[in-house]
Amino acid sequence: MGRIIGIDLGTTNSCVAVLDAGEPIVIHNQEGGRTTPSMVSWNADGDVIVGAASKRQMVTNPERTVFGAKRLIGRKALEVADVAGRHPYRIVPARNGDAWVDIAGTPHSPQEISAHILAKMKKVAEDYLGEKVDEAVVTVPAYFDDVQRQATKDAGAIAGITVRAILNEPTAAALAYGAHHMHDQRLAVFDLGGGTFDISILAIENGVFEVLATCGDTSLGGDDFDRCLIDLLAVEFHKEHGIDLRLDSVALQRLKEAAERAKIELSSTMSTDINLPFIAVGASTPIHLIRTIDRGELERSTRGLLERLEAPCLKALEAARCRPADIDQVLLVGGMTRMPVVQERAIRIFGRQPSKGVNPDEIVAMGAAVHSGIMGGDLREVVLLDVTPHDMGVKVAGDKMSVVIAANTSIPTRARKIFATTEDNQTYVAIEIYQGSEQLASRNRRLGRFVLGDLRAATRGVTKVEVSFTMDADGILEVHATEVGTGRVSSVTIEASGGLTADEISNLNARLR
Repeated sequence: MGRIIGIDLGTTNSCVAVLDAGEPIVIHNQEGGRTTPSMVSWNADGDVIVGAASKRQMVTNPERTVFGAKRLIGRKALEVADVAGRHPYRIVPARNGDAWVDIAGTPHSPQEISAHILAKMKKVAEDYLGEKVDEAVVTVPAYFDDVQRQATKDAGAIAGITVRAILNEPTAAALAYGAHHMHDQRLAVFDLGGGTFDISILAIENGVFEVLATCGDTSLGGDDFDRCLIDLLAVEFHKEHGIDLRLDSVALQRLKEAAERAKIELSSTMSTDINLPFIAVGASTPIHLIRTIDRGELERSTRGLLERLEAPCLKALEAARCRPADIDQVLLVGGMTRMPVVQERAIRIFGRQPSKGVNPDEIVAMGAAVHSGIMGGDLREVVLLDVTPHDMGVKVAGDKMSVVIAANTSIPTRARKIFATTEDNQTYVAIEIYQGSEQLASRNRRLGRFVLGDLRAATRGVTKVEVSFTMDADGILEVHATEVGTGRVSSVTIEASGGLTADEISNLNARLR
């Protein structure tokens, strides 16, 4: 068996690490960086460019440069319609309704785009280790649902990687931190990255890492903070000059780059200058955007986002049956936690100073490497017990969702429920599987439709079907159905609601090579 690497497939940046002599080591990429921009471009010749080289051409090639693909993976085009206009590239619906990206008339799935980033991470590890790498632990936001997790696995397959485990990002951070702080404690992992916010409560006892509860917001991250600053600048410019910079793809990319840089600088200084010469052309002369932004302006413009941090934390504490005073340590993860006002929010919620002894950009990849050591048997003294982030169940009469596996149930797990026919002489049942916390099934995420046929013809309510949900340690769900009474297992047809087929994955893998 070869080495198993750990990959943090981030919204903004990605990182790869490996376990060496029991210690996780972050690997430098070919450009000398410890993290790699999660960006993919296609040049005029159709060649694919990944990472720092892609970021360098984002202004000159905006419509062919894709960033934030992680926010699209496993999601429908209708679900991301509200953010589609924020990008210089086109988001289009695939045949099954999934959100894909159109590059010069050719649609590309987020799985394919993510696969290019994973392949880059794979090559970085192979150059460092001097050997071929085929297996990896890949991290995802804790609040990713079943479809998004499976899509991430598919991205790995396209990149030629067997994804040995899908690991929640806060859990990975806790593993990396706990490897050096093995004393018993309760830990809150506050993870605000480029695209998502997660909060997980863990208990570390005698080398056992038990996730007690997790919660989050998959539409809250650094990209949203950038957007607030972009809107602030663009609205002011429009009022003064009558030109909306957000309608020009090149100007929008320049604004995004400037907003991201200003946000980063305002984490360590009280003000910064934005200087964008020749950003637009007026009636007869070019127009420049020159503006000083102070930290208070940034904080005021993002107040609505900051207020969304508290509710998931309180929900996670409640599910873990903890009070803020029960938490021994708060671990800040993700580049956005460098923002002073975000740190202040964490202090306000948990009533204590957070730990600053880890690198928030690298700790997730390091934790993935630690988990690879657990899987490979190199770290036998560490045990991980994770949980499922969402309720999972079956749609029943009245558009209600009957929960089979409740949120924050330890995984792997298996649960069963009995359902009965609703019509006389019914010979099949159509079972729809949903994931989410709403009582109405239609307000939750539809995972798939399972058809169970060849049932005995009988009066309604007599024939019963046992539906069993099995969730593995990666948070991937399998569903089986059996007719009760005869003990006979009837046929089940699974009609996936989205994603790539096995043939599509195989063809993309061949093209990537």
